[in-house]
Amino acid sequence: MADRSGERGDAERLEAEGEVATARIALADGDLTHAARHLEDALARDPGLPETHEALAEFAALAGGAEKALDWFEPAERAYIGTVAARGHLCAVAGRWDEAVALLAQCAGHEPDRPWLDVAWLRRPGIAELVEPDTVARAAAGVAPRLPDPVDEAHRAPLRPLLDLVSASVGRHPDHTMLLWCGSTLARRMGRAEDAVAWAERSYALEPCHPAAVMLGYALRSAGRPERALEVWLREVRRDPSDLDLYVDIAELLQTLGRPAEGLEWAERAVAADPAHPKAGPATHALRHALDGDTRHLVALADHLRGAPDHEYAGELLARLGRGRPWLNWIPGGSEAIVSLLHQALRQSVAADAELGLTVSALEPPSALLALRTAFPRASLDVEDVPAPDLRVPPRPVATPLWAYEDTTARPAVPPPSPEAAEAVRRVAWHGWQHLPAAYDDAVVLSGLDPRDLLGVLVHPPAPREDELGRALAAQAPDLWIRAAQVWACLGLAHHRTDEPWAVSRRRALLADVLGNAEDWVCEAAALAIVATAWVDPAAREDAAQLVSRRLLDALEARKTRVVTLTWSLCHLALATPGVIPEVAALASDVIRAIEAETAADA
Repeated sequence: MADRSGERGDAERLEAEGEVATARIALADGDLTHAARHLEDALARDPGLPETHEALAEFAALAGGAEKALDWFEPAERAYIGTVAARGHLCAVAGRWDEAVALLAQCAGHEPDRPWLDVAWLRRPGIAELVEPDTVARAAAGVAPRLPDPVDEAHRAPLRPLLDLVSASVGRHPDHTMLLWCGSTLARRMGRAEDAVAWAERSYALEPCHPAAVMLGYALRSAGRPERALEVWLREVRRDPSDLDLYVDIAELLQTLGRPAEGLEWAERAVAADPAHPKAGPATHALRHALDGDTRHLVALADHLRGAPDHEYAGELLARLGRGRPWLNWIPGGSEAIVSLLHQALRQSVAADAELGLTVSALEPPSALLALRTAFPRASLDVEDVPAPDLRVPPRPVATPLWAYEDTTARPAVPPPSPEAAEAVRRVAWHGWQHLPAAYDDAVVLSGLDPRDLLGVLVHPPAPREDELGRALAAQAPDLWIRAAQVWACLGLAHHRTDEPWAVSRRRALLADVLGNAEDWVCEAAALAIVATAWVDPAAREDAAQLVSRRLLDALEARKTRVVTLTWSLCHLALATPGVIPEVAALASDVIRAIEAETAADA
């Protein structure tokens, strides 16, 4: 999906400014209760707005000082992040530094992507002298686990005041073991790997407790010293074998060291100790996949996630293992000559109204020409040959042909979608996803659309969204947007009447019909929707494997006498299909290698 964080930030700032203005009106009337509520709302909407802090100071002055102002901000009575933040800032004004740091850290732990800690008083010289090391340690421990590991460098600045406080506190209290290992956790995520190692090593040397050992291993791993991390963790698990999370950490570390079989043994030990452990089962599936690369282990991860949706680790692994793989994580581009000509014209900044005259040696899928004419409406195409078997003819009869041909010119054979349906697909369509079950789930918003509208989208795709990424796609890869719209339309079809058993369902009939249409990108889109359905519905798996395999075999049969541009993509779709028979999987793998070798030789 498109990133709209800038637009969201502008809207939140405007809302916060409105709340501050309303608070000042209430202050002018002496209405502290309503002023307090609006200041809380302003902080909740934009923690970094300077005007809010100015108005909070005015509130404190009117209330008779910061200590008295605290009476209007009681988190125990009003469990609201704006209340907690307001109280934290007033505690700082009142010199109640430990409470101030603890409260802002509580906000940052709840919403770590917002600048709760990016405040002037947390940067004041000597702040570490005013805050107890226990408070600093707990603040780091509350925030760090909620952060990415590592935090992207562009997002570190608002978090640095806390890291600077930790560093200064460590300087004043070098033997405070909890501060050292808690600080190590934050430093590691903030890209200060050597500080993380040094602090954790000192903590472990002073008191070789379990948290210090675990954090030392993490720090060593982040610092590029995995063998040393493994040594620390193995020693600790011999001393204290109760931490099954550490078994999983050891298993993952062994995999990164190129020893997945040993890692699998550790993950299986954790499963044996606790079959319901939220990380152990997913880890075994991931490690088995590392050993043989079989998609069935990824499907097992998806099954685990469906059965235990609160096990976030399974989703993280599924996303990680599918990343960069065609159809598991992203929609591959078309390989047609028309697409190559399209991209060449776009790179050369050819004017959109140019009368391009192009020639291709053989007829290609109509969606490729649709992509060309999306960018260059006045383009004309001369087709030299229509080799057999004729791609205009479906491999077998279909109920709803999507394209109608006049000689070599394809026209949509179904009406356009309603404007409402086109806009619904336009809002959700994108060319990547976290993992296949997530894509399937995201498409549920299309479940109420008329299937006729979704079929219409396949050959009358809407324009990309009017945002930065949508405009970039329109300018640089209109073909990829068309493929995305087709995929999401088919994922919408996959949600039609989901109360019907797959085998006899209307959605199955619709998708099978699109899959069986004359050779075009819509066939790939339907295959993806069928594959995604099989990932989330075990009852659909055998049939899905048969449907996708049959379409692949049709393509391979045609490939004996002509180019079939869908082949590489259909091979990847077959390999992604749960339950595909080994012979088809082996054939798909061989064909992928052959095509990629041919492509490399031609480069």
